[in-house]
Amino acid sequence: MKRVSHCRALPVGLAVCLLLSGHAYAQEKSGSDEAVVQTTGTLGSPNATTTLPGNQLPPPAPKFEGVIKDDALQSKPWWPPRVVPPKEAPNILMIMTDDAGFAIPSTFGGVIPTPSMDALAAEGLRFTRMMSTSLCSPTRAAMITGRNHHSVGFGVISEQATGFPGYDSVIGVDNATIGRILRDNGYATSWFGKDHNTPTYEASQAGPFTQWPTGMGFDYFYGFVGGDANQWGPNLFRNTTQIYPFNDFPSTLKMDRSDPDAKIWPVTGKESSWNLITAMADDAIAWMDRIHQTDPSQPLFINYVPGSSHAPHHPTKEWVDKIHAMHLFDDGYEKLRERIFENQQKMGVIPPDLELTPWPDDILPPWDTLSDEAKKLYIRQVEVFAAYVAYNDHEIGRVIQHFKDLGRYENTLIIYQNGDNGTSAEGGPEGTFNEVAFFNGVRPPVDTQMKFYDAWGTEFAYNHMSAGWSWAFDTPFDWFKQNASRLGGVNQNMVVTWPKGIKDKGGLRDQFMHVIDHVPTILEVTGIAAPEIVDGIKQTPIEGTSYAYTFDAANADAPSRHTTQYFEMMGQWALYHDGWLLSTKVNRTPWDAFSPANPDPLNNQIFQLYDLSTSWNQSEDIAAQHPEKVKEMRAMFLEEAKKYQVLPLDASVGARVAAPRPSIIAGRDELVYTSVMTGVPQGDAPYLLNSSFTITAEITVPEGGAEGMIVTSGGRFAGYGMYLLEGKPVFLWNMLDLDRIKWEGKEALAPGKHVIEFESKYEGLGVGTMAYNNFSGIGRPAETTFKVDGVVVDSKRMEKTIPIILQWDESFDIGSDTITGVNDADYLPPFPLTAKLDKLTIKIDRPQLSEADIAKMKEAMLKASD
Repeated sequence: MKRVSHCRALPVGLAVCLLLSGHAYAQEKSGSDEAVVQTTGTLGSPNATTTLPGNQLPPPAPKFEGVIKDDALQSKPWWPPRVVPPKEAPNILMIMTDDAGFAIPSTFGGVIPTPSMDALAAEGLRFTRMMSTSLCSPTRAAMITGRNHHSVGFGVISEQATGFPGYDSVIGVDNATIGRILRDNGYATSWFGKDHNTPTYEASQAGPFTQWPTGMGFDYFYGFVGGDANQWGPNLFRNTTQIYPFNDFPSTLKMDRSDPDAKIWPVTGKESSWNLITAMADDAIAWMDRIHQTDPSQPLFINYVPGSSHAPHHPTKEWVDKIHAMHLFDDGYEKLRERIFENQQKMGVIPPDLELTPWPDDILPPWDTLSDEAKKLYIRQVEVFAAYVAYNDHEIGRVIQHFKDLGRYENTLIIYQNGDNGTSAEGGPEGTFNEVAFFNGVRPPVDTQMKFYDAWGTEFAYNHMSAGWSWAFDTPFDWFKQNASRLGGVNQNMVVTWPKGIKDKGGLRDQFMHVIDHVPTILEVTGIAAPEIVDGIKQTPIEGTSYAYTFDAANADAPSRHTTQYFEMMGQWALYHDGWLLSTKVNRTPWDAFSPANPDPLNNQIFQLYDLSTSWNQSEDIAAQHPEKVKEMRAMFLEEAKKYQVLPLDASVGARVAAPRPSIIAGRDELVYTSVMTGVPQGDAPYLLNSSFTITAEITVPEGGAEGMIVTSGGRFAGYGMYLLEGKPVFLWNMLDLDRIKWEGKEALAPGKHVIEFESKYEGLGVGTMAYNNFSGIGRPAETTFKVDGVVVDSKRMEKTIPIILQWDESFDIGSDTITGVNDADYLPPFPLTAKLDKLTIKIDRPQLSEADIAKMKEAMLKASD
């Protein structure tokens, strides 16, 4: 007969608890915060299970209670009980989309159809005050740990990490994730989509993998590591192994760039039938089937975080055609904003008397002032973006449906959060066909972008939309992603359903919440305690507040239990406390990443104050009327900043992308390779920008000649490559897909040994200048020579060089080229090298700042701050 016993957690550990409980029914938990252990079956038998007291993970091994004699016939076996979650613990599906503001989904008044979210809202609850951090990695770190983003090392994205505890991009061992907690308590755990919480310098196949999803408590990972990914051909991983499933579904698309004067470069052919948005839904469904068919009783936890709607916006043509036929955006972004605002008021998701903040004519040109060509381009941009959102919601719906197909839906808690921050404006007012260009401070004009009109959303564009649309998609708020002091950057919305646990169908909740609240909520509904010790390490306290109380209709209008929350991102900051919001006035647009940064972001600010009970969307600044409140909240912010590792404040943006950080190659100025190697991420690849360097390849050409890639870094949208084309040596710089500069030998290499060398002599002071708000040392000219067997075969002066970063989702490859090539006109990947690589040497001569240089720049900084 199956028996259930309950036992309080005892200081001496799980083994004693189980021993004392035996087979009898122990006293139920009553009025105590102590954890309760539940056991089933006969202890010591193979079918026995137990829950955990939760204070220590993994739990101490229970004492062997069998009998051991000289032989097995006289001995009695005893099995440790299998760990399971508490009885009736729900499955958890935690969904979060990317770069999506409040006005994106139709569920909250948007015009983009999101029927999957709509259906959940009808069956569960809508939440209007779920806050993010205003940026990708930080929100995600907070979401999976239940701690503030600085507390877990993610004050900024991992690509901007600096050597301070709040900014080093390392989730410390004292901050176990919700994946680790649930896994050790018997859940099957998985992560699908974006992993932006692995340090850039630990993203290679050299590991370590402790900061990958599988190292942070997730049994299974299928997705990409980094901020964004080409959805047609991502740098994709299953667990920690690179995979290339998209190679099995080649597209026949071709882009004709032969006429440089053409208004639009035509794209012909058929796109791939593979896209990551669908592929990850397929993989999640397959994983669910594997777990369910193996053990139908094991609860599932899925962290489902697709790349949509982060740039590049890569939907399928089918979805672009659907959205285009709806003509949602023909009257421009201001009218769109007004229409969404009216929808929101009719639906009751914003206060009925709310006023819409004015359009920012000073930073975003009004629609009526645009040329017809610009209007045509911008409509194309936003239709592709909207198609991406709708496509993603459809695929999310397939995953939700599979819970129903497996009979698990009734006891599944689904958290569907719209966005990890507000809508991104990182395309700038004009948008961009290549987001990599933005991160290098380049904003291509409309006529240049129009050439990519047919390519928008395809594999030939790394596209982003005009910031005018982004402002509209944050309605009723203003500003964007990155702006931590404005609700447009941090006020998300979400839908939560749990048929077994939430009965208030279609309810609306407006309590203040933050992404750190997801973890304590999940722990409360599962009945699992936050551990005090994990792997022998004392854990920091969970900093979020459970919002499970809102699931009860009786608490629909209850005061928020999350009463204080700081916000900070790249020198812009805010503090929420009991309905008040102190904010710093925005002093930088998201597309302005390379201007001198505020040297004193704590104090050198214009402060704004809002009473959110009367100014729901930050429309009425009352700082002048309440100077004492401003003073009080400034002091409170500083205390929060000290408590949660926010200091030192740093307002720099682009400078931090190129800042030195640990890596496999840190401090090395000579790297030698002797065999084929692919897939090294940019964080562990040789960083050649803003430096002099020499690349020397020693190869042996076989009889009959050779071709193929010798070495490359980056891809179609920015990078370099040294290769043999029809036997001739070539070196090429892809300059943000705006230009391709080529050096080449005149003749094919004869059979035998050869030395190919590319040398670049840089004429700037390098990335060190950026630490002093001086960007004049980057992207400077370079004198170059290309040699074959010691003879110069080509030389050029590069008047400009790439200043900040190559294409981040493409790797450093030797002997082959993965994903996309640096020059479509010359070859298609993988383009393997058919010569023998004997040796590849890369020497880097980084500029060194003199004391005089540093003194001069410090003086300029002080003058600027005055």
